[in-house]
Amino acid sequence: MQKTIELINRWGEFTERHPGASIEDFCRYQLIHTRESNSTAALAGGVVPHTDGLLLRIIGRINKLNMTYAHAAFENTGVTQMEEFGLLLTIQQHKHPKKSEVIYACLLEVSSGTDMLNRLKAKGFLKEINDKTDKRSKRLELTAQGEKVITICQERIGKLAKMMLAEMGQDDKRLCIQLLKETEMKFSALFQGHKGKSFDEIYKEVMGKK
Repeated sequence: MQKTIELINRWGEFTERHPGASIEDFCRYQLIHTRESNSTAALAGGVVPHTDGLLLRIIGRINKLNMTYAHAAFENTGVTQMEEFGLLLTIQQHKHPKKSEVIYACLLEVSSGTDMLNRLKAKGFLKEINDKTDKRSKRLELTAQGEKVITICQERIGKLAKMMLAEMGQDDKRLCIQLLKETEMKFSALFQGHKGKSFDEIYKEVMGKK
């Protein structure tokens, strides 16, 4: 009976933190939590003393490694970095977006995003077309060459993702997505509104501090 009560309490705590989670997500969480609690493996790059910093450090290091390997994966495609691939993919998915829409969707600064788009245009991967509703505006569209390149890049990035996460089971991957997606969605929506504000202002706004 005591173990049953403990299980119910843990389930209640988990659903409070992750309202959209399923029973399967909870079970995966419990299995991973138990496994990691018993792990004595050392992390590369040193130890961070608090959980928040450690989690973000792991995410950051994985992202940096992924970007480095992506540079090799894009060899001979004309695409030189993950950000350029992201811009092309966003244009393909959004169907004739404006430059600003593409740049903001990829979480880039306007200046650097514009420079990348200009380089991709110069390589023949995209073109500007007239906006049907606003003659002063231009929209973006992939060229036939751009469509061909993005197909090649998608295949290679798929292999890279498979390589990077080869040691993780599908259940672990799904749980990571479930746990992290709300944070990504929250700050992606807030990001543009935080431009030009100090960190103290941003912190107070996000944390609800006066």
